[in-house]
Amino acid sequence: MVTFADWQARAQKELRDRPLEGLSKTNLEGLDTKPLYTQADTSGLDHLDAHDNLPGFAPFTRGPKASMYAGRPWTVRQYAGFSTAQESNAFYKKGLAAGQRGLSVAFDLATHRGYDSDHPRVAGDVGKAGVAIDSVEDMKVLFDGIPLADMTVSMTMNGAVIPTLACFIVAAEEQGVRPEQLAGTIQNDILKEFMVRNTFIYPPEPSMRLVSDIIAFTAEQMPRFNSISISGYHMQEAGADLVQELAFTLADGREYVRAAVRRGLDVDAFAPRLSFFFAIGMNFFAEIAKLRAARLLWAKLMAEFSPKSEKSLMLRTHCQTSGVSLQEQDPLNNVVRTAFEAMSAILGGTQSLHTNSYDEAIALPSDQAARIARNTQLILQHETRVTDVIDPMAGSYYLESLTDQLATKAWALMEDIETAGGMTQAVIDGLPKQGIEESAARRQAAIEKGEQVIVGVNKFQSDHVEAIDVREIDNEEVLKAQIEGLKTLKAKRNASKVADALKGIQDTATGQGNLLAAAIEAARARATVGEISTAMEHVFGRYQPVTKLVRGVFADAFADDPDFESLSAKLTSFEEKQGRAPKILIVKMGQDGHDRGAKMIAGAFADLGFDVVMGDLFQTPEEAAATALDQGVDAIGVSTQAAGHKTLVPGLMGALDKARATHIEVVCGGVIPEQDYAFLRQRGVRAIFGPGSSVLTAADQVLELIKQHT
Repeated sequence: MVTFADWQARAQKELRDRPLEGLSKTNLEGLDTKPLYTQADTSGLDHLDAHDNLPGFAPFTRGPKASMYAGRPWTVRQYAGFSTAQESNAFYKKGLAAGQRGLSVAFDLATHRGYDSDHPRVAGDVGKAGVAIDSVEDMKVLFDGIPLADMTVSMTMNGAVIPTLACFIVAAEEQGVRPEQLAGTIQNDILKEFMVRNTFIYPPEPSMRLVSDIIAFTAEQMPRFNSISISGYHMQEAGADLVQELAFTLADGREYVRAAVRRGLDVDAFAPRLSFFFAIGMNFFAEIAKLRAARLLWAKLMAEFSPKSEKSLMLRTHCQTSGVSLQEQDPLNNVVRTAFEAMSAILGGTQSLHTNSYDEAIALPSDQAARIARNTQLILQHETRVTDVIDPMAGSYYLESLTDQLATKAWALMEDIETAGGMTQAVIDGLPKQGIEESAARRQAAIEKGEQVIVGVNKFQSDHVEAIDVREIDNEEVLKAQIEGLKTLKAKRNASKVADALKGIQDTATGQGNLLAAAIEAARARATVGEISTAMEHVFGRYQPVTKLVRGVFADAFADDPDFESLSAKLTSFEEKQGRAPKILIVKMGQDGHDRGAKMIAGAFADLGFDVVMGDLFQTPEEAAATALDQGVDAIGVSTQAAGHKTLVPGLMGALDKARATHIEVVCGGVIPEQDYAFLRQRGVRAIFGPGSSVLTAADQVLELIKQHT
């Protein structure tokens, strides 16, 4: 009989002088792995108890439904929205005709932040990273010809969640569809916004009231509609490891359940309609295990609330393949990345799935890229036979061990959150945000050093890659159309009814009542998204975060690295000659709150020796220029991800010219199509760093530019 010792001896002989122990690793997720797993690794794991180890039964580790994909495959759902409601509507209809079975709506950043398209702060954001929705009229156009009684609609909306959902309900009503007929999901996950995505409007405490108002309204009047999609997706996109994503997402869910229970709601009246949303990255087996661990932990967590229905213990989830894993270099490689990530989600038991397009590291997806992304799911459903067996990975020694390890580590982190006073208090104190930002910096450092290989980026680079066609949105035309639509709306509506409805929202915000119900009345009167949001802002205020640098992570990761030390020496030399360090402002303009890249660059530059100033989020170009002048910086680094660079960067350059500050060097980084490089350079941008650019190379170039003016 062959023993484990026999394997050790043979493996060690094959490795020659390399120690067998060296094959064991602790990866960036903080998960310990070893080269071989056996039955001994699954012995005694609680989640493998025979009585609890079938799909469709608590704790649902093997899936929330007994028949899973053998009964019905996951829902193919493509997240999309851009430009005007008319263009997005046409895009949705193409997808539905091609096999898509559900709609996922992406709103533009102006809508997310509760501004109408004619607000002066959002000129560069209207229609760029999602569809512009200013009122019920836009929502009606968005779903024109799409029967809402027969369609599930998922809406990614958190900040302006009340007016957006109100407009959707009224648009359906005017299509002849009652609230109780509507099926779908509203994200409504505001705690995640304060951690990573930053499309909030109001402070945390009143924002939590909006969440519970929506849960209460939908529990009573929209039984087929999911009142919240508790999201870990944006946490992973911001740099969270899988343990953090899992723990913080479930801790958010616990907080939302508590808020609803405090409202007097019966847990069984709303818990079965809660849903989740996870990112699926390139750690193939760990992502499968993460979804299984999520179901296991949610059942454990919900037992605290003593539900009578087993459905209240069930975690159902939508998944989306990773955006941050997509690369600008060799973009067709992203097709492969997305396919493997999609398979992870499927083997993990997701209920619906969005697959990203290969060109999304560069721009909004083209029709061709979106078709390939959608067909990736259809090929997996119809050609791979993956739907033949329920939970085919069950019993894998490695996978079951990973499931247990993730569950154990995530639960420990959730208990730390409880000790800190619960998730709302932890968010206010900035604890999850700090942990995620440190994780992001460690990951970027590992990529910079080549410890985490990304094909085509830091290894196996191609000498020549053909350019690909990308979608471009004419922001000026969209903005003009939306402003005209608002003028027409306001000219036709009854101003007195609108004023009364908006006063009703303020009264409700000040006192008792349901804000979604009040907003529905206002939407019927044709109050706009911006007006409804502002009515609540008068009571709650608008939240402005304090941006902090994460320092030390890059310096620790690059200890004794010759390139890092060489560049640090250059900066030290500059400081000795000039009597000061070179000073740079890192800024995000417009309403884009995705600040992972900006913070990583800021922390790395600070560790190298730059004097770094972080600009406030949501600045206008004029405000960014004023900050630069006030701080006396040598350079401005513009971080952009939401396609507003062709409007916002020229605005910044104009403000600097007006202030006669042409000595300040301007560089850009982020999601910028190469076809836009010439446009930006013609307007004075001195360097452009796309996704996957080396931080050390960028820092060196910026330093050389600054030297030219000192």
